[in-house]
Amino acid sequence: MRQLSRPARRGFLIAHLVVSVGWLGLTLCLLALAVTGATTGSPAAAEAAYRSMKVFGDWLLPPLALLTLVTGLVCSLGTPWGLARHRWVYAKFWLTLAAATASVLALRPTIDGAASAAAGGREVPEPVDLIVPPSVALALYVFLTAISVLKPWGLTRRGRRERERARASRTAKSTRGAGRASVRLGGWRPRRPTSARSPCAASAPKTSRPASTSRTTAAGAARSTSGGCC
Repeated sequence: MRQLSRPARRGFLIAHLVVSVGWLGLTLCLLALAVTGATTGSPAAAEAAYRSMKVFGDWLLPPLALLTLVTGLVCSLGTPWGLARHRWVYAKFWLTLAAATASVLALRPTIDGAASAAAGGREVPEPVDLIVPPSVALALYVFLTAISVLKPWGLTRRGRRERERARASRTAKSTRGAGRASVRLGGWRPRRPTSARSPCAASAPKTSRPASTSRTTAAGAARSTSGGCC
């Protein structure tokens, strides 16, 4: 999946937090209603509690569970966190999927059966069956919130492989860049200043004078000598 832009990432993160907190609050409400229906001595109060649970379970539970799962997937796949790179993300995905499946497929039928029994004036056979699932779900959501904040357990095996590949790619790129720079510097030589005398010219042997110059010098010396004698 392509990486999300910064505004889109923030928007999905806010949506994920809102629906996750809403799912946690809904679970707390279901737990409170289940305890009320099981402990009250009034059939009317028990019926009202179970009917309220049915409304919450039919209208709020499926969309909140589905939106929590979808926004969590988008936030993981559309960001550098990934879905299978970090252990806490991987664990959170599978636990959220299990909680959403159990809430929709297992808890809702139990709530519907209790609401039907209370509406017909019958006693709910097993009120504890409506207390245990919200209690477990509430503890699970608190745990998921904690690992989302703490981010424990490090990288998965796939995450470590991807990190090593990325590190090797960065090293190869830096090595190629250093090689190109050295090639460019190797073809450059500093210009020699024109005023500086070359050491080769200083150590070069002196060249002998031409023969014509030597004969001219000797003839001039002879004339000067003869003139002095006269």
